[in-house]
Amino acid sequence: MRSKAGIGVALKRLREINNVTQEDFALVSSRTYLSTVERNLKSPTLGKIEQFAEVLGVHPLTLLTIAYMDRLTPKEAERITATLHARLVQIMAED
Repeated sequence: MRSKAGIGVALKRLREINNVTQEDFALVSSRTYLSTVERNLKSPTLGKIEQFAEVLGVHPLTLLTIAYMDRLTPKEAERITATLHARLVQIMAED
């Protein structure tokens, strides 16, 4: 699975789009750790992904979604998004 590589690419992409520097993550991570994640040398925990997303000003699912979207064609991305939405609505209705 390429999720490890995808997280690093997604993190760097969102950081650049949002004009966030590696130093802006100082309260949640060292610059060295962040760099190793972006270079695919380390894989962050779910908790760390949540912290990264908070600094970026996005929902953690945004970071995870972008990590996986590079593998998909636009049509596949649309289909998967619709399937995910339908499944989440179904799960919420069961509660």
